[in-house]
Amino acid sequence: MTTRVVIADDHPLFRAALRHAVASVLPDAAIEEAPDVAGLRQLAAARPDPDLVLLDLMMPDGRSFAPLAWLRSQLPGTAVLIVSATDDPAVIRQAQAFGAAGYVPKSSPPEDLVAAIRTVVDCGEWFPRSAGPGPRRAPDRKQELAARLASLTPQQFRVMELLAAGRLNKQIAGDLGIEETTVKAHVSAGLAKLGVRNRTQASLVFNDLEISDTDQLGLEG
Repeated sequence: MTTRVVIADDHPLFRAALRHAVASVLPDAAIEEAPDVAGLRQLAAARPDPDLVLLDLMMPDGRSFAPLAWLRSQLPGTAVLIVSATDDPAVIRQAQAFGAAGYVPKSSPPEDLVAAIRTVVDCGEWFPRSAGPGPRRAPDRKQELAARLASLTPQQFRVMELLAAGRLNKQIAGDLGIEETTVKAHVSAGLAKLGVRNRTQASLVFNDLEISDTDQLGLEG
């Protein structure tokens, strides 16, 4: 069976470098590219679950852990390898807590990227030693948040994500092409699964996915 790989990064030249690295490990892989989170969502909806996603944390429309949390909650069989300019150990540990199978800073030598791809494809994990404790010692609060997000259906996740961004029910319905009554049902179910009572508390849950200034939000790529 052909291995399906998705590369999600907003820089064309780096997508090309990632494609070359993947091809060196998986010469027969079917590789698709997404320049942003919206494109990643479209690929995930249009095709069978990919085997591997190489994900940049700092794309313009997804500068947070939300895309990672979404992938892990909605595509649990897909391994996610983070490839990002951010090399802060705190960010790497949080990526572990949210379910990443590996993390490669873009400052790493090419052989590290190839090794990470090979390890993750073989169902292993690959993280820089500088990140410190592994996933089992990652912050409990982040792991609990990841578990709650994983309980959401794909549509519930998207509705709650838009709600947390300040969109009204009517606006969410228009964004997703569904009825407002359906939005209300998803909101009610989402609030219950997240263990919160209202929109404000739901927004705080999604705020926990943001990468703060102290976690090097200003870095590109």
